[in-house]
Amino acid sequence: MAKVKGAIVVDTETCKGCELCIPVCQDNVISMSTVVNRKGYHYAYMSNPDACNGCTNCAIVCPDRAITVYRVSV
Repeated sequence: MAKVKGAIVVDTETCKGCELCIPVCQDNVISMSTVVNRKGYHYAYMSNPDACNGCTNCAIVCPDRAITVYRVSV
């Protein structure tokens, strides 16, 4: 069976930094940035990209639909 590798893309201008995506990420892939977007919010980003399995939990809980998840079989 092929292993699934995932990646997320965060729309940094849409993300309002609510941090709902962080606790649902079982592999601790997501962190908050130290810089802010145009609205003044710290946004989510992939701090540990190698651990992402593409589970989509982060995208499901995002109230602003700022996260897109990609999955690739390796």
